[in-house]
Amino acid sequence: MVAATQYKIGYADLEVVLALVRAGTLAQAGERLSLDASTVFRTVQRIEKGLAERLFERSRSGYVPSELARELAARAEQMEAQLEAARSAVQGSPEQVSGTVRISTTDTVLHGLVAPALLQLQTSHPLLTYELHTGNELANLTRRDADIAVRATKRPPQHLVGKHVGPIRVALFGPKQGGLASFDGDVAARARWVAPDDALPEHPSVLWRKKHFPKVAPAYRVNSILTVAELVGRGLGIGVLPLFLANRRCDLVQLSEVLDECQTELWLLTHMESKHLRRVAAVFSHLSRNLLLD
Repeated sequence: MVAATQYKIGYADLEVVLALVRAGTLAQAGERLSLDASTVFRTVQRIEKGLAERLFERSRSGYVPSELARELAARAEQMEAQLEAARSAVQGSPEQVSGTVRISTTDTVLHGLVAPALLQLQTSHPLLTYELHTGNELANLTRRDADIAVRATKRPPQHLVGKHVGPIRVALFGPKQGGLASFDGDVAARARWVAPDDALPEHPSVLWRKKHFPKVAPAYRVNSILTVAELVGRGLGIGVLPLFLANRRCDLVQLSEVLDECQTELWLLTHMESKHLRRVAAVFSHLSRNLLLD
């Protein structure tokens, strides 16, 4: 056994540890590093043998890092930031930022807010590329599979840093060609509803409808708010939608006042370790100024 004090850990070792801490599985870590899973596995084994200490606990769900692995990953992130700064310095223009930024959000927020903002960013930072993940969970950011998250929540996780963008206001909408000009209990009983009941059972719009119109059964159950907007716009029914999405469409008409019970908050979130990366900081700063809810 090689004594831990004799093992000289290098940046390549730290890259592997960081990738596995972020990804949680050999396959995903290998994908990040352009290596196969077996190579990542052998590298981790070699590092652990050299350090005479276990870095990861293997479980059915993946690889759980030890305190030492997390410390090594934090050091690797600092080196990653320094390396990125050095690369930027040789580009000739300090204002130019390059690299890939991974953004996690929902499809609704992506299409309604993030994509228009990224379009504006192409001019100032044309060398940036993006990986865009849509889903309703924060797990991918928590495990550092993303650099930035744009999320609707009233209570963002305490281990993340970010900016409160503003309130997400919603109202009931129908198709512009549907003939509805107002909404009441009788209309609710007759109307065909489009709602994300099964996919988002705790969504504020679902809870509001079940509270005020408990006998209504949606004619269309879908897996996202964006799909609600698409189906309502096509005349298939009525649905609760955020104003930032619905008011930019010409095929929808607002049927109700703003539903205060359904209001939530939009947050722009990242890790403290990621915020100092120039590529992440550039995108985070731009989004903080250009995510327009009204």
